[in-house]
Amino acid sequence: MNEKEHSHVTSFGYELIRDHVLASILGKHEKDILYWAGKDLARKFPLYSMEEAITFFQEAGWGELLLEKTAKDTAHYTLQTLNLPQSGLSRSHRLEAGFLAEQQQKISGYLTECYDEQLKKNGIVTFQVKWDLKTKI
Repeated sequence: MNEKEHSHVTSFGYELIRDHVLASILGKHEKDILYWAGKDLARKFPLYSMEEAITFFQEAGWGELLLEKTAKDTAHYTLQTLNLPQSGLSRSHRLEAGFLAEQQQKISGYLTECYDEQLKKNGIVTFQVKWDLKTKI
């Protein structure tokens, strides 16, 4: 098996677990659980700066993360996913949102949330990471 074939098998296995097994196990609570799992994952794999998230996303196989713009209490990211579901199903990106929220919260020291939205027409996911400058953690 060459490297390209191995990569394809790995992607397929990832898709099976991510898009079918987890959805079946978690049911209607999938989005909430994945968000908190992303936050827990961020605690286990802490970053020293949000710039490191770009490399982390690539290494995790989550896709190409780009920082689009920042403001004093907000950062906007886009994600071009590498492993889109082949069945036409919409994938939850709450795991990635939770991960970004927790990393930003740890780095900035402010209470942080992240909101995700998948743009249907081009497979791009947008993340709005927002922190509360009035609430120190």
